[in-house]
Amino acid sequence: MAGKWVRMVTAQTPTNIAVIKYWGKRDETLILPVNDSISVTLDPAHLCTTTTVAVSPSFDQDRMWLNGKEISLAGGRFQSCLKEIRSRACDVEDEEKGIKIAKKDWENLHLHIASYNNFPTAAGLASSAAGFACLVFALAKLMNAKEDQSQLSAIARQGSGSACRSLYGGFVKWIMGKDEDGRDSLAVQLADEKHWDDLVIIIAVVSSRQKETSSTSGMRETVETSLLLKHRAKEIVPKRIVQMEEAIKNRDFASFAQLTCTDSNQFHAVCLDTSPPIFYMNDTSHRIISVVEKWNRSEGVPQVAYTFDAGPNAVMIARDRKAASLLLRRLLFHFPPNADTDLNSYIIGDKSILQDAGIQGKEDLDALPPPFETKDNIPSHKLRGDVSYFICTRPGRGPVLLSDKSQALLNPETGLPR
Repeated sequence: MAGKWVRMVTAQTPTNIAVIKYWGKRDETLILPVNDSISVTLDPAHLCTTTTVAVSPSFDQDRMWLNGKEISLAGGRFQSCLKEIRSRACDVEDEEKGIKIAKKDWENLHLHIASYNNFPTAAGLASSAAGFACLVFALAKLMNAKEDQSQLSAIARQGSGSACRSLYGGFVKWIMGKDEDGRDSLAVQLADEKHWDDLVIIIAVVSSRQKETSSTSGMRETVETSLLLKHRAKEIVPKRIVQMEEAIKNRDFASFAQLTCTDSNQFHAVCLDTSPPIFYMNDTSHRIISVVEKWNRSEGVPQVAYTFDAGPNAVMIARDRKAASLLLRRLLFHFPPNADTDLNSYIIGDKSILQDAGIQGKEDLDALPPPFETKDNIPSHKLRGDVSYFICTRPGRGPVLLSDKSQALLNPETGLPR
């Protein structure tokens, strides 16, 4: 163990969006939910957290940097994850670097952690989910922990509930569990990302500001004051979970869309049923729902599902590429970019959807005809500036290790941010 070496691991973990929502804890410390939930993992090429973890006998304390700024690791959630992984650490031997770390040494070694989100933190895009999932996954690899993804998900859950679902790609179920110690509250994969690869996801980032009510305090107030939450957790969600699993298995988009929209709306109804009421959605969120609902009704079969987490951003899941391109045309008709915003920075992620929509440049936007289902009801003004930007993506894979040293966020010599 002697010497001034640094051992380092870099991982990348996707974020996820719940289609059957988690809201409310029965145990605040262990983060045990009042109901099961189901999510779709988003393609990490467009929405992910990258985390580098390093260990060295020369580090004198645990330190962490998030998006380039040092943050405190004193919080209970970080400490829970660190303690759980440290207790599972095993012997590590790196012949190439001549490093040997015995199981017992991990208790005395300090860590440096650097994490970067390629999307807005704390804006309702599950950044803490990707963050804690990435932290736990990377630490497990660094410390040679033998746990499988499902067991690791139960540790990530103690950092952020939704984090347990980011340990898998595709469609994921978080089983609420019954044990008081939380051992059986973990994530399992329902289907991988290739199972239903017709789906295209468009996210409208309505505001990348931090939200007024954090999810943690919001949930606590809902559990304490909402009668609707109790009814939802006991009577409604268990049936919906079964129906959603069936819809995913059969790739039944009509059922999937109906369940996704209904569950999102009910989650926000539960927020309104909280005292004092919590408002995560805003006028733009409501207008987006109206655009999708009118189009779905005019088609007779759902083309798009929408869902909103604890924030104003709309996550829209289109049944296929054709529906996605028509959706993007509608969204750009109602919510064009500001005059000084470049189209290239207004649509990010998979830009091929823009080509499918027949839009090459801003001049094409000005020529967009109104969608026929809104012709009787065209807003007198375009809602410029109401959406910051759109992200086009798809269901994606779970966490991976990055072997390319240039992607590490810490300097391999010093263990400090690059």
